[in-house]
Amino acid sequence: MPLLVTRPQPQADAWVADLRAAGLDAAALPLIAIEGPADPEPVRALWHGLAAHRLLMFVSPAAVQWFFALRPPEARWPATCLAATPGPGTARSLQAAGAPSGLTPQQILTPPSQASQFDSEHLWPVLAPLDWAGQHVAILGGGDQSDVKGRTWLAEQLRARGATVTPVLAYQRGPGTWQAHEQALARAALAQPATHQWLFSSSQAIDHLIAHHLPAWSCAVPDWADHQALVTHPKIAEHARRAGFGHIVQTRPTLEAVVQARRTAA
Repeated sequence: MPLLVTRPQPQADAWVADLRAAGLDAAALPLIAIEGPADPEPVRALWHGLAAHRLLMFVSPAAVQWFFALRPPEARWPATCLAATPGPGTARSLQAAGAPSGLTPQQILTPPSQASQFDSEHLWPVLAPLDWAGQHVAILGGGDQSDVKGRTWLAEQLRARGATVTPVLAYQRGPGTWQAHEQALARAALAQPATHQWLFSSSQAIDHLIAHHLPAWSCAVPDWADHQALVTHPKIAEHARRAGFGHIVQTRPTLEAVVQARRTAA
């Protein structure tokens, strides 16, 4: 039974490679496309003003990718500025991308590996013990509605402790366009729901599947009750349930957890 990885590229291909190395049948079917921000100047300005910030929060690997892609050549990460991520995947991306600019692993804050979930709520206990009075924080995101609630909640906690929090658009998210082979894979999944499983790591991916991709190539929206979804957060599980998916398995957003959940479901 193929596991359809719906993350944006290049994350989808990386996950497929790791899942196949673990012995699973997996295929990439991206439901979110990532592009740079329409206006890159706020990111460049943030680079020049890093010394005035106590923390930069990166909501995803895409935020890391585009923030560092837009780094002015002379810009360096100051020792006084911390970085934060909601989970280990973004933290690994941040370590790799940040090293050339001077960011060290000791400056990166993220939930512990044993956390039940990786999100803003589980990051907050790591940030809460620090003094935020009078500090400047920037939250690097994609400007869409898929994770606004969690980021707004985190910003509220920081502001309540006296911090000034500024959202910065580091990238844009959209539905993208499927190639012919991806359309063929989707058609196979729709025709044989019992032999395919969707891996959703974003509620927005579900929305794009139903509202954009299927209508784009004149495919009637199916009865999702027969379809299987493997999701990596309770909020995504609820979103899939509201969309009509009849078979939903929830797990943690780590490779090991996804592999175990997939084997258990099989």
